[in-house]
Amino acid sequence: MDAMIPWIELLELIAPHHPKAGRGRQRLPTVVMLRVYSLLPWFHLSDPQAEDTLYDSESMRRFEGVESGDDTVPEETKTLQIRHMLERHHLTEAIFG
Repeated sequence: MDAMIPWIELLELIAPHHPKAGRGRQRLPTVVMLRVYSLLPWFHLSDPQAEDTLYDSESMRRFEGVESGDDTVPEETKTLQIRHMLERHHLTEAIFG
């Protein structure tokens, strides 16, 4: 997928809308969240299934660029948040169009 998807262009599209890190828990990089979001339609996953799949599948963690530790695998609420952010700014059409 890395050879087929223009990740840099998609990140440039999303960057102005993705919330910046503030105080508190460190945000995962936008590219990780975009890759997690991409898994949803590719593998017909719900937000909770995406989180579970990342814990269970080493190949998917490698694709995402995350480790199996609790602090690096995005929780289902984070996947939900990025999905809502993309929908709110009508970016899903641009990404998957």
